Amino acid sequence: MSAPLWLSEADVVVLMDMGEAIDALEKGLAAEARGEAENMVKTHATWGEGDTLHAIGATFPQAGFVGTKTWAHTEGGASPLLVLFDSHNGAVKAIIEAFALGQMRTGAISGVATRWLAAEDADELAIIGTGKQAITQVAAVAAVRPLKNVRVFSPNSEHRAAFIGKLRAEGFDFAVTETKSAEEATKGAPIVTLVTRATRPFLRADMLARGAHVNAVGAIVPSRVEFAQDVFSRCGRVAVDSVAQVQKLSREFMDYFGADKARWAQVLPLSQLVARGEPRPANTDLTLFKAMGMGISDLSLGIELYNKARARGVGRSFVSPTRVNPRLQAKTSVERLRNARR
Repeated sequence: MSAPLWLSEADVVVLMDMGEAIDALEKGLAAEARGEAENMVKTHATWGEGDTLHAIGATFPQAGFVGTKTWAHTEGGASPLLVLFDSHNGAVKAIIEAFALGQMRTGAISGVATRWLAAEDADELAIIGTGKQAITQVAAVAAVRPLKNVRVFSPNSEHRAAFIGKLRAEGFDFAVTETKSAEEATKGAPIVTLVTRATRPFLRADMLARGAHVNAVGAIVPSRVEFAQDVFSRCGRVAVDSVAQVQKLSREFMDYFGADKARWAQVLPLSQLVARGEPRPANTDLTLFKAMGMGISDLSLGIELYNKARARGVGRSFVSPTRVNPRLQAKTSVERLRNARR
């Protein structure tokens, strides 16, 4: 049996580009639709001034993998790790430093959603938010639509200027336009991506053009909100990465759909759209995609990275913890209890 791999952030970047991440994620979503992959519902705890501890995971038993990703999101930063296990014997197969992976999977899920929900001729993107996840959001949309222009808005002018400089330095084949408000950015835009840490809704339905598609990926805990409730009333199709996740953690969806099961039936998992292969319905006013982050996304990329690393000899092998026979473990535990009573 091969020793487990440790894949660094540098390894991840070398092994996978955004197009490959989108393809890997679509493959994982198709497995989910066939019943061959299942999410572990995301859990989190908070402390301090909004710091959060997260854990998500998924099972791909037919592919031979299960795994979890965990990270602490703090003002000082984050160091996420994805751990892949063998689904047959529980052995560690890989530990992957998952900051770049997380950026790619968060971008890639918007890329998949845009591929299936945005108008085919959509060639302009409004990106609201210029944080660490923003550039991969732009790259993912550019991978599935022939963008001619990207409009950028952030309420912080310095952050906005820095992000525009970064986009231009990347050498993308589209123009970049600075805007001074969310309204200016979204006016007439066929694709709008929200990737902020807003705690109050800033996107209203009247700010969106008919035929637009919205990716809302920033608000992943109940304390955060990006769009107003009236956006739902114009949507001809609403998709999410995980229905269970938005029911538990999305304030926007929880407030609008409540406990009404019939209304929740309107919310489609993205995996279902991928499996059906259905294009955007004709004459649709708005489409909306909400991403919370899910284990299937991380493992879809993690499994692909692991296979690529093995094939190319990338990564560092390490000695995994010794696996204990369950019977021996139980016997040892009993003996310890006895010793403790003496």
